[in-house]
Amino acid sequence: MRTLNNSVLAILFAFALNASAHAQATPTPTPTPPPNTDIFVADLSSAAGVPKLGAARRITTWEGYDNQPSFTPEGTDILYTSIRADNQADIYRYRLADNSTMRLTETEEAEYSPTVTPDGKSFSVIRVERDREATQRLWKFPLAGAQTATLVLERFKPVGYHVWADARTLGLFILGQPATLQVVDARTGVYGIVATNIGRSLQRVPGTQKITYVHKQGTDDWHIKEYDTRTHAKRTLAKTLALSEDFAWTPDGTLLMAKGAKLYALRPGAAGQDWREVADFTSDGLSEITRLSVSPRGDRLALVARPRDTR
Repeated sequence: MRTLNNSVLAILFAFALNASAHAQATPTPTPTPPPNTDIFVADLSSAAGVPKLGAARRITTWEGYDNQPSFTPEGTDILYTSIRADNQADIYRYRLADNSTMRLTETEEAEYSPTVTPDGKSFSVIRVERDREATQRLWKFPLAGAQTATLVLERFKPVGYHVWADARTLGLFILGQPATLQVVDARTGVYGIVATNIGRSLQRVPGTQKITYVHKQGTDDWHIKEYDTRTHAKRTLAKTLALSEDFAWTPDGTLLMAKGAKLYALRPGAAGQDWREVADFTSDGLSEITRLSVSPRGDRLALVARPRDTR
């Protein structure tokens, strides 16, 4: 599922738009189906600063698109996007304690990229609205699961991905040619363009107000960079694995990336540091690992992959 620029995102949102238009009188073209992906969870620990991973177990069983996992602040639950029999992208909640799943949204719109807000009371999503332009903006829902949504940012669109740096500061992936990283004060609407030609993965450095992203400066010249939302300073942290754009942080400051069925780690700033393999999930039935999410305590890793078996 490794792609350049916004191709996968465009496919998914085109799929969601066509799915939501079934009630219209004019026939719509057959949408391109989203990729068949699943979410897996592995225990995570660290020995002498090196991540150690347990076996990966699948937590989604639906045949289709299960993607974009993120942990709740307590690390007990995982929010994710799923497209099921109704061809509708909605948000689901998986409880690790009892392996149960709850549907959080059931709307006419499509919702993606669930992220618990800094106050812990809501989760924000990228919503594909039911207007002529299929406008993509940032909304939020109560974490309790009520269906009433609130618009977070009115004039920023089309939003592809987002990250909260703190309670009022957001990093937005704004779709376009090229895609840009824009940092916005959610209370005042003041914003700045930080970078162009960025990847889809936006991550906050644990314990800081710094945002990290992939800057695509050439076909094989991709780097993970950091932007400090308080000082506005930028710095380059590491070159990515070849054509990989999804990454995550552990609480102790280690970067994780994947390629194929293997997971790699790097500690920015360490002398002579380079990506080193820390896990191979081939025997667990995984291939083409993409999105990664680490629990707040650093004891679990959620990862998205293409299952090798047919269910």
